[in-house]
Amino acid sequence: MVGHFFLPGPTEVHPEILAAQNRAVMGHRGSEMTSLMAEIDPLLRAVFRTTRPVYISSSSATGFMEGGIRNGVRRKALSLVNGAFSGRFRDLVTDCGREVESYEVEWGQAHDPAEVERRLRGGGIDAITVVHSETSTGVLNPLPEIAEAVRSAEAATGEEILILVDGVTSVGGGLVETDEWKLDWVLTGSQKALALPPGLAFGAASERMIRRAATIPGRGQYFDLVEFDKNAQKHQTPNTPALTLFFALLAQLKRIEAEGGIEARAQRHIGMAMRCWEWAEMAGAEHGLKLFAPEGLRALTVTALTAPEGLTGSEITSRLKKRGYTIGSGYGMLKDATIRIGHMGDHTVEGLNMLLMELEEVVRG
Repeated sequence: MVGHFFLPGPTEVHPEILAAQNRAVMGHRGSEMTSLMAEIDPLLRAVFRTTRPVYISSSSATGFMEGGIRNGVRRKALSLVNGAFSGRFRDLVTDCGREVESYEVEWGQAHDPAEVERRLRGGGIDAITVVHSETSTGVLNPLPEIAEAVRSAEAATGEEILILVDGVTSVGGGLVETDEWKLDWVLTGSQKALALPPGLAFGAASERMIRRAATIPGRGQYFDLVEFDKNAQKHQTPNTPALTLFFALLAQLKRIEAEGGIEARAQRHIGMAMRCWEWAEMAGAEHGLKLFAPEGLRALTVTALTAPEGLTGSEITSRLKKRGYTIGSGYGMLKDATIRIGHMGDHTVEGLNMLLMELEEVVRG
């Protein structure tokens, strides 16, 4: 089934999951909906590695990025920027009327936890925004160490600093330890590592995130996390849900459980990532392709490769398309400098090998 569509989102969706949407609609305030969400609830908590409820929004992940700002930033945030999507997270801070300090590093690099702590120890910052897995560059930020740095700064300043995390290409592909790392807001979208159709966003909030949200006026209505929390306790949504996507969600969560849970899913993603890195360092390098992210800081779900001399990322993706394979060209200012392979969702090492053979033929010329 899955084998030819390797975009870093949206991912290919299994026919069984697409078919799960073909059910009659029902009243979303009735007992059937409550039962559906009650069945979804523990399965989503397991994916997010949390004992807290996971909220479901009928929106893109950007909606919950904005919700994180509106509910979690009182006055000023420190935004960690190392690519296009972390830049978007930063821009949302000012768009929501808050102040922002930008800690920006070169695209392709990760953030230094010691520098995060140094900046926070200056005081006056009540939240940080960070992208765990930067989809535009294939870099995996050292989130556990960054979270530890934030806690250290909290202890030094006596100020509460919330950690707001974009986990769009990490949640569902790796083990994102929401509770263990003491993260305050972790969000993702349905069309990435969870391999669902686009249209849903998921977010887990700490208790102190909800306490803070309750004190912030003007946090909006559609992404009011206090209302999400109240409704989650009743296995409901605060606004009209994209009902058929919920049917697909339950079916996919059951498939994840049958695979062996998020632990087994994470191991499969590690296997695909390692195979892609191994290929890039051998066959890929022979033809001028190089890994864009540094060793030890590479995403498990998307690999960015610099294009060889004489070829652009767009040319490579176009040639692959003619062979029946879809990958992503670079994103933003890297559009023609890189290509991106999305190895997430329900893909396998075997399917990835087929793509890599075709890619080698393309770059060989």
